[in-house]
Amino acid sequence: MRVRSSLWIVPVLAALVAVVAALPALSQPATEPAATTSVAVGPGRGSPTRPEATGVVLAVHGGAGTALRREDTDARAEKAYRDGLAGALRAGRKVLRDGGGSVAAVEAAVRVLEDDPLFNAGRGAVFTEDAAHELDASVMRGSDQAAGAVAGVRHVRNPVSAARLVMERTPHVLLAGQGADDFAARNGLPAVTQDYFWTQARWDSLMKAKEHGRGGRTPAVGAEAVGEAAMGTVGAVAVDRRRDLAAATSTGGLTNKMAGRVGDSPVVGAGTYAKNGTVAASATGQGEVFLRGAATATISHLMEFGGRDVASAAHEVVRERLTALGGTGGVIALDPQGVLAAPYSSEGMLYGYLTADGEVVTKVFPGE
Repeated sequence: MRVRSSLWIVPVLAALVAVVAALPALSQPATEPAATTSVAVGPGRGSPTRPEATGVVLAVHGGAGTALRREDTDARAEKAYRDGLAGALRAGRKVLRDGGGSVAAVEAAVRVLEDDPLFNAGRGAVFTEDAAHELDASVMRGSDQAAGAVAGVRHVRNPVSAARLVMERTPHVLLAGQGADDFAARNGLPAVTQDYFWTQARWDSLMKAKEHGRGGRTPAVGAEAVGEAAMGTVGAVAVDRRRDLAAATSTGGLTNKMAGRVGDSPVVGAGTYAKNGTVAASATGQGEVFLRGAATATISHLMEFGGRDVASAAHEVVRERLTALGGTGGVIALDPQGVLAAPYSSEGMLYGYLTADGEVVTKVFPGE
């Protein structure tokens, strides 16, 4: 007998996000956002009035959480993280230089991060409490606010590509569980067995979480609970030559999470959002709080209805609203003029960006 999946809850979560995002929290009259001409740089925990950078066409993140520290990180590890972020940016740059759109650029960038075992997405996904892997991803197109997502997939090598297919080949926004795996296979995406996602580092983290839960203690859940350097969710935002925005997010979730748990990454308006005229945003952090706070949609609403610029809107959501709900994390948020905000309330966040003139910048330590 086929067991009914608990992933029916995903559409309910999406509906709740939409309700929260529509709350009348924005009382200021709409005005045109002020143009930004500076090239001020972070850090992401700095002034809410300063963007991370200007002239940006693509940005990526590799997760927020416990910071990497220079004094504890050897040169090889630092290079591996920087190479991972830079490789994603170069993949997206190739798409944009060849005339491709922002959706294709964010997909290409996220696929590189999904294939890198350093990051908690795709190949490097963490284990659930039953020692399995369940992956989530979403994509959103700013020109018409079309979106696609998958949740709880177990056999899709690149969930971000499955999410794009949901957007482009179905009338739906989100597919979950076995149905999503079957859909991806029918549409030609490479299928893998669960052992493809196995890595020693993630297994050790699961064992550490299990050990923490022995003796009647509450089991550890998530990267911070087991001392990992970052939460690892990956994402990308882009603006193309037509000024169309797009965003994508992909994750393996939380170490030792309950089977069937779904966070913010595949939920439009929480982990991912894109709307031409306001922002493309991808989030990373404590997913339950980003869901409750409708994080990425709220950034867009602050800009559209409150007349806010991308830096102040993103800062308010990440550093004020979400922390008030008890959660930490970060976002990368890009407006149509190429102004990038990258605020975070956790100790650190891995991220990088590509400028219109081809400069690749990566940031792996706090304060860079």
